[in-house]
Amino acid sequence: MEEKNKFAVLLCAEDSEYVKKVYGGYLKVFMDLLEEEGEVWDVYRVSKGEFPADDVVQIYDGFVVTGSCSDAHGDDAWINNLVAFLKRLHELRKKVLGICFGHQVLSRALGGKSGRAINGWDIGVTCIHPSPSLNTLLVPPHFPVIQCHRDEVLELPSFVEVLARSEKTGIEMFRCGDHIMGIQGHPEYTKDILLHLVDRLLQHNLILKCHAEAVKASLDAREPDRHAWERLCRGFLKGRLSPGFQEELA
Repeated sequence: MEEKNKFAVLLCAEDSEYVKKVYGGYLKVFMDLLEEEGEVWDVYRVSKGEFPADDVVQIYDGFVVTGSCSDAHGDDAWINNLVAFLKRLHELRKKVLGICFGHQVLSRALGGKSGRAINGWDIGVTCIHPSPSLNTLLVPPHFPVIQCHRDEVLELPSFVEVLARSEKTGIEMFRCGDHIMGIQGHPEYTKDILLHLVDRLLQHNLILKCHAEAVKASLDAREPDRHAWERLCRGFLKGRLSPGFQEELA
């Protein structure tokens, strides 16, 4: 019997009642973006201290680190444990894809730095500008993605390559060798998920009404390129990107 590829989602946030009811939880949201036939996908709720055991890590072909309401530069015990776990995955050269908080905490594990975004909240559909490494993969020159963050990666070590920037954020994407990639945006989000999240942020006075109005305007103005993000993220996790992109950094 052919062995199935196995992947693990490291869930860094609680499922909202809305996402559970409509989408079946964030694991299903990520599987909708990344899953292909015949694969096995597991979830570890790392924000609750649930991590893969040492003898289980090797069975996985790749890991996905999700977004979170917490700060990647925070000192919570589970965040420190996650940083240590990601350092181990880096040493093992396991495939790791980090999204939003996951992007930021991955940078920390590699020796970089994250913190409050210099230009404040970025919420809505943002066009990012790919580097030549990404252009070889035929991604659009203005690559739209859904965003929802007020933190960002501020610094990266010299052995890490920046893959994309935007008008508000200097490090929208990065890679380390052929096994780690961080994405500040949310390729897994639908517009519906973002609108629900914006309503929650507004109710908790974390954003202003003008922010919410700007988000809705950006969603009307452009579409996130779901197909291109799906191809890129699946290709990275499953080793199908071009040889030039996967060339190991010195």
